[in-house]
Amino acid sequence: MYAATSVWGWVLAIHILCAVIWVGGMFFAIVVLRPSIAALEPAQRIAMHNRVFRRFFLVVWHAMPIALITGFAMVFGVMGGLASVPWNVHAMMALGLIMAVVFVALVFGPYRRFRAAISSARAGDAAEQIRRLIILNLALGLVTIVLAAL
Repeated sequence: MYAATSVWGWVLAIHILCAVIWVGGMFFAIVVLRPSIAALEPAQRIAMHNRVFRRFFLVVWHAMPIALITGFAMVFGVMGGLASVPWNVHAMMALGLIMAVVFVALVFGPYRRFRAAISSARAGDAAEQIRRLIILNLALGLVTIVLAAL
């Protein structure tokens, strides 16, 4: 579909890298990091979550819009627009937009509450809400990857 040496090949590569960073980061956080830090004391866990969330959300703030922009660019620049793309591309676009909305809601909702409550017991509740939204986005991201492979 795309010539590897064309500009669109690079756009596709950037798109895939951003998706891997976003979804892979969520997978790592839920499947590896969270169970690993369960052995820490609650205050240490909150401090670790604070550092991890800050760094990871900063990365996603960059990867997410780049993934969306490159995806739409390929649909309209290569694939002939929405009327020309197959159902799985429509589904990927919809899930990508939903994932973006979930991420923005996470950052301006539970993450904001987490940062405000960092030294109180409420930080744990906010961290749990963040975990749930990350699991939701991880599930959506994995489905999106499957759709991309179809």
